Amino acid sequence: MSKTERDAVPLKRSIGLMGLVLYGLGVTIGAGIYVLVGETIVRAGPYAPASFLLSAFVMGFTAASFAELSGRVPQAAGEAVYVEKSFGIAWMTIAVGLAVLIEAMIAAAAISVGSAGYIAELIPLRSEVLVAFVVLSMAMIAAWGIRESIAIAGAMTLVEVAGLLIIIVLGLVNDPGSIAELPRSLTPPVGDWPAVSGVLAASMLAFFAFIGFDDVVNLVEEAKNPKKIMPWAIGITLAVVTLLYVLVSFVAAKSVSVEEMAKTSAPISLLFERLTGLPPLTITLIAIIATMNGVVIILIMAARVTYGMAKAGRLPAWIGTVSPRTQTPVRATVIIAAVVLVMAIFTPLDVLAETSSEVLLTVFAVINLSLVWFKIKGVAAPEGAFTVHIVFPIAGAVFCFALVVGASLAGG
Repeated sequence: MSKTERDAVPLKRSIGLMGLVLYGLGVTIGAGIYVLVGETIVRAGPYAPASFLLSAFVMGFTAASFAELSGRVPQAAGEAVYVEKSFGIAWMTIAVGLAVLIEAMIAAAAISVGSAGYIAELIPLRSEVLVAFVVLSMAMIAAWGIRESIAIAGAMTLVEVAGLLIIIVLGLVNDPGSIAELPRSLTPPVGDWPAVSGVLAASMLAFFAFIGFDDVVNLVEEAKNPKKIMPWAIGITLAVVTLLYVLVSFVAAKSVSVEEMAKTSAPISLLFERLTGLPPLTITLIAIIATMNGVVIILIMAARVTYGMAKAGRLPAWIGTVSPRTQTPVRATVIIAAVVLVMAIFTPLDVLAETSSEVLLTVFAVINLSLVWFKIKGVAAPEGAFTVHIVFPIAGAVFCFALVVGASLAGG
């Protein structure tokens, strides 16, 4: 096969709605609740569920914008391409694309650190060794093939969702009257500034837990009938994870003290042990699967963003070359994994998560503005594509900026 033929190898369309939803759930759940529920409770205390609900509310408007843009511009490297097609400014396209890549690598690094924390509960090796194992093994799966890697990720997703359902059921069965307190945990008193500021500060970490629905659009060139199924995949992902996060954080805040959460690197394992009195081996294994799943799915997404930018001429073409054997961007996957490994080893978990949230919120604000500009220019969406009123992207941009500013003020 000649170099020209290799450069022309397309991505393979083999993913349906179920595959997209499992992909979105896998990256979202693995990126959030298994790793950051403890940190969120440390910041927001009994109002941790409010932090997740606030982040979900903000994400709802942005998710609607992504759903429309995926139909308007059905290309990999979603965020960068959306900005390119809307504003037509080269430097802005490159800046957004690189910001998405940086955020993805920071997120994968954060989840790798969380995964290593769970593995250390079973195998007492140095953190650096465990992190390297997680990143390198997941990179191999990501480079294997899209159908194979999505199938593996889908199976892992079902396991990690089952783990959260076990926690929720056990928590509510052990204290059935506690569900009546859920509404109060979602509404911190407006006059109680320490509670409100705790929720705002925790919302930056909670927002990290929702990273995932945006990753789904980067598989648009590998999805079957993406115009029809992409909006559904985004909406289902956001709705399911919001319900799971609110209930798990509620149970966790009721069952484990802030002090105990602050000391553990495996919060879900501690919660399981507290609820059942049993050794947390099973839930620890589930948490390991969940976090490793988050890593592999983010590596898949970041490689597609790199591929899309290279294909559009915004990165060197050789980086985005698709392997004729696997039909995946192997070179991009290797580069992304190497950077993730360095970040994971040298940067603390909370710094990784919060930085990732700040970067992505800023990117999301720009993406919302891209849709606003499409609509102001009067550019019609393709026939049959999902559309939303201009109020949605405007609100999405405002809320994203407000969350960054509010959390910064609360943290400062």
